[in-house]
Amino acid sequence: MKKKIEEPIETHANVITSPLEEIMGDRFGRYSKYIIQERALPDARDGLKPVQRRILYAMYEDGNLWDKGYRKSAKTVGLVIGNYHPHGDSSVYDAMVRMSQEWKIRSPQIDMQGNNGSIDDDPAAAMRYTEARLGKISEYLLKDIEKDTVQWAPNFDDTAWEPTVLPARYPNLLVNGITGIAAGYATNIPPHNLCEAIDATIYRIQHPDCSLDDLMQFVKGPDFPTGGIVQGIDGIREAFKTGRGKIMVRSKVSIEQAKTVQQIVVHEIPYEVVKSNMVKKIDDIRLNKKIDGILDVRDESDRKGLRVVVDIKKDMDANLILNYLYKNTDLQVSYNYNVVAIVNKRPVQMGLAQMLDAFIEHRNEVILKRSRYDLDKKQQRCHILEGLIKAISILDEIIALIRSSKDKADSKRRIIEAFNFTEEQAEAIVTMRLYRLSNTDICQLQEEHASLLKEIAQLQSILNDPKVLRKVMISELKEVKKAFPVERLTKIEEEIEEIVIDKVAMINSEQVMFTVSRDGYFKRVSMRSYGAANNAMTGLKEEDRLVGWGEVNTLDHVIFFTNQGTYGYTPVYEVEEAKWKDIGSHLNNTLKISSDEKITDAYVVSNFKTNAYMISVTKKGLIKRTKVSDYEVSRNNKTMSNMKLLEGDEVIGTYVAYDGDEILLASRNGFVTRYPISLIPITSPRSKGVKAMNLVNDDIASAIVHREAGNQLVVFSDTLAMKRLKLSEIDITGRPVKGNMICKKVKSKPYQIAYIGIYDINDEIIISNDAYHRFFAKDISLMSKDATFSTPFKHTGDFYVMKPLEKLQQVEMTSDDLSDEETEDFEEVSLFE
Repeated sequence: MKKKIEEPIETHANVITSPLEEIMGDRFGRYSKYIIQERALPDARDGLKPVQRRILYAMYEDGNLWDKGYRKSAKTVGLVIGNYHPHGDSSVYDAMVRMSQEWKIRSPQIDMQGNNGSIDDDPAAAMRYTEARLGKISEYLLKDIEKDTVQWAPNFDDTAWEPTVLPARYPNLLVNGITGIAAGYATNIPPHNLCEAIDATIYRIQHPDCSLDDLMQFVKGPDFPTGGIVQGIDGIREAFKTGRGKIMVRSKVSIEQAKTVQQIVVHEIPYEVVKSNMVKKIDDIRLNKKIDGILDVRDESDRKGLRVVVDIKKDMDANLILNYLYKNTDLQVSYNYNVVAIVNKRPVQMGLAQMLDAFIEHRNEVILKRSRYDLDKKQQRCHILEGLIKAISILDEIIALIRSSKDKADSKRRIIEAFNFTEEQAEAIVTMRLYRLSNTDICQLQEEHASLLKEIAQLQSILNDPKVLRKVMISELKEVKKAFPVERLTKIEEEIEEIVIDKVAMINSEQVMFTVSRDGYFKRVSMRSYGAANNAMTGLKEEDRLVGWGEVNTLDHVIFFTNQGTYGYTPVYEVEEAKWKDIGSHLNNTLKISSDEKITDAYVVSNFKTNAYMISVTKKGLIKRTKVSDYEVSRNNKTMSNMKLLEGDEVIGTYVAYDGDEILLASRNGFVTRYPISLIPITSPRSKGVKAMNLVNDDIASAIVHREAGNQLVVFSDTLAMKRLKLSEIDITGRPVKGNMICKKVKSKPYQIAYIGIYDINDEIIISNDAYHRFFAKDISLMSKDATFSTPFKHTGDFYVMKPLEKLQQVEMTSDDLSDEETEDFEEVSLFE
């Protein structure tokens, strides 16, 4: 086995060691410069990105002009990639398609035949299927390019030359606008009206020091190809002044009356809004019933134009619904001006005057270069004509000299020596055809010579007199304006209309059934669906409990309280409609609620401005009273603090109370206390409250507020045993006290209090355990405080007493109610004695 000979490691003396940060910074700097200058940002002079310029020039060079036949788009893409733009074909074709889309570009620069996409964001057909040619307006971007009017540069492989800018006879950057994202820079320039832009340019040429207000007499604002309404003259002014500004773009809409419905008809939509997405969003609002009144949404657009119809119920306020759609869909969008373009190979933020000045300076240079080119050509031709005219006057001598010459070169030499002609004149003489010697052609030569002298004088005046040059520039601008008389599509409104949505006014007021469950499932059910249920119990998730149910109005709010000392509320109309047997939708769809929060109570509120209170009681013996008006907040998207809890404590219930009411509290060991709510201080929702009753190795099990109605106290044990007492047997005490025992303790049958309630003897009570039990209060045995319990039902597990949703009464608030000072905490609380 041969031993492998190790080769020495080759070292290089010219290896440069450099930190990675410097290498990356240098390379990224080069990349950024390329992206900024050569790809993403437009040139301020012709308003084109390099790829757009290369597409137009490739089509021009190939003779693919507006007045010639269409050619396959694939051929143009191949020419651009092969000669000028060594990138992917999709990037070239996408740019080409956009330059042809009349809903994207105000004056399309490419005329494409075939499927070039749609305002619904449908993609264009493949390049092998579409055909294209230069748009007519592109003629005015490329005109005079052959007359050395612009600077040229070698292409990527040095096999051809390409223009670094186009001559551009109109301010394309302003007219067609552009969007682009570079490294550290972005540009977002909207389209403007061609005629307005030309008028402003002419005025700027005539008045170089004019103010922005002067220019805005001509350029009113953006003119989008999709029309629409632009609001915010201040935003337009700021954009024209600094290059940055914000405007609102709104659809053009009409409200029409049909036989059975109202119709919101959309005729024009904001720029760059995808119509199909907008229609889908409106239909989603209809399906999810975020607002009532929308019956149907249809896209009736066709070849004649755009038309989207939203059918509205006859009795609804269509303007309110329209405002909601403006605010929540792309019927209205904001547009941010960010005018950044390349000036002298550097990105510059530009206002209106700077954009026009960059174009005017460019045109000035183009006209001067063109004039020098034309002057040179005409002087050369004039020189030739002078030689031909002179030659005709001595024709016989020249013919004799030519006949005696050896060849063409000898003829030229002898003519130059004999008659003092120049080389160019001699060449023209020896190549002149005999028919040019007729009297007619001699006169034509003389006329052409005279005409050339006039043209030369005119060109010299352009080169020597700036005033003449400006006249030429203005004349050419007027020529473009005459060739393309473009009417304004977008309406400009000075003020941005503030959208004020009265959502309540959009809601159809109707009575519905509403349910709230302990685990946070809400639902509203139409009265028809509820009636068809034939008094069947509502659907619930397994092991869930019904906190409350009842008939409410869609304009009401349902406020709920949790065992974790929080609360929240939701408008009834925002809750998803369901069938009576459905579980409903979880509260998390509209409000954020943690998984360990369980709803203990819920109430119906029509107006928070009422002289009512919410009284919350905790298991460990705290109680607090808070005004209902304090629970209303401006942003209601999560549960908020109702009561500050101590560690290990939880809220067992929250109850509605009014001035003059009493509170009854029952402990698990059978003690009950009763006192007026006036003994409970009024505190804010963030406070922890005060001591409710004295507890010794005990917890509060249940509580109830007593007002005029009801004179019977019904007590339930944890084993579903029951008893009924006269309320008069419960003494009214102060706060806090231990209370009175309301049942006899039996060692052989230990029990704990689970629930208390106040009823009249004919009130119905519904209990749920393994089944639903309905009975009346009078069916429960009336006993004394010293008695035990009766057991009308067999206990098989947990149970709960079902309660209808209570609606808060509207009690007028006095000035004292509005000015009462609240305190956070009134006393130090000891949970243990």
